[in-house]
Amino acid sequence: MSNSTENTFLRLISQHKGILYKASRIYADSIEDREDLQQEIMIQLWKSYQTFKGNSEFSTWMYRVAINTSITFLKKEKQRANHHTDTPHHFEFQNEEYNPSKDKQLEVFYKAVQELKPLEKAIIFYFMEGLSHKEIGNNIGLSEGNARVKLNRTKEKIQNIIKKSGYEF
Repeated sequence: MSNSTENTFLRLISQHKGILYKASRIYADSIEDREDLQQEIMIQLWKSYQTFKGNSEFSTWMYRVAINTSITFLKKEKQRANHHTDTPHHFEFQNEEYNPSKDKQLEVFYKAVQELKPLEKAIIFYFMEGLSHKEIGNNIGLSEGNARVKLNRTKEKIQNIIKKSGYEF
């Protein structure tokens, strides 16, 4: 791919890097796993960028790649456990603007999200990104009404998990 293609890609990624941070925070627990997952998402985004046709918003496409990569990556990680393989570190992103450890409420929220099922994590991720019920439904294959119901149930589940943890907002 040409330099201009790579520059465009990196500019788009930079504009939407919050997606990387949120996906890795929702799907991975430790800092090392988050960094590995962000790297894997970047690799998958780059590999599939040439097939991005622009029929949807770049961010919508990026959400899908991030969630699919997260789910696949975690399955592979569980299978590999101790068989670590190095991935190329061609793209590096710093988390300078996004440090949830500074915010206890975010930490508690993300710990609760860790206990959700993969579909529930995807729904919360899309909700956090400000997608409408219709857009959430479209992205995960549900009707707008079902997406609304699932989102409400998932929010309640998070609140219950937080209450059980004994932390009050």
